[in-house]
Amino acid sequence: MRKFSVIAIAVVAALLGVVWYMTATKDSGDIFAQCRLGGVAGGSSVMGGPFELVDETGKTVTDKDVITGPTLLYFGYTFCPDVCPLDNTRNAEAVTLLEEQGKIVKPVFISIDPERDTPQALADFTDLMHPRMLGLTGTPEQVKVASNAYHTYYKKQEDGDPEYYLMDHSTFTYLVFPKYGFVDFYKRDVTPEQMAKSVGCFIDAAEKAN
Repeated sequence: MRKFSVIAIAVVAALLGVVWYMTATKDSGDIFAQCRLGGVAGGSSVMGGPFELVDETGKTVTDKDVITGPTLLYFGYTFCPDVCPLDNTRNAEAVTLLEEQGKIVKPVFISIDPERDTPQALADFTDLMHPRMLGLTGTPEQVKVASNAYHTYYKKQEDGDPEYYLMDHSTFTYLVFPKYGFVDFYKRDVTPEQMAKSVGCFIDAAEKAN
């Protein structure tokens, strides 16, 4: 697996610093306190926000159109040789486990490579992962807005073949709700079973609070 650039490491370190700070100052009134795997408190005021992108049918959608229930967001690209397929397979497996419990979660794949990732390319990718996985792309500016909202990192590798270039990018999966916004994130080493258990906890806590 290729190494992250120094900038990527710095961005991830900064994000983890935010996580530590929010954990240290966590409000005891947090309805999701018992569920947090990533240890983040604060919700949408810390991470997440509005975006406008293009779905795999070519339709322009906003965050409100996409996040209509519990949603797992992942930023990657279809030409990714290893990380993205593995992470999204894990996400899809977790979603399937939750479906078996009667809990419906939407898996979403947001491309950070709009130069190559057309709506059709995304449809081909997401159809292999899960029948309900939604692919999103857009202009470079639209993608950047979405990426900035979730503090993700990505950068095109300039060396090598200009057609078959790779992208450096962060690899967190974000759990968001329409009412609460961002509630937690999952690292690559989280298993499908662990993710399903954690997401299920959040869903149960949200239903109990309503």
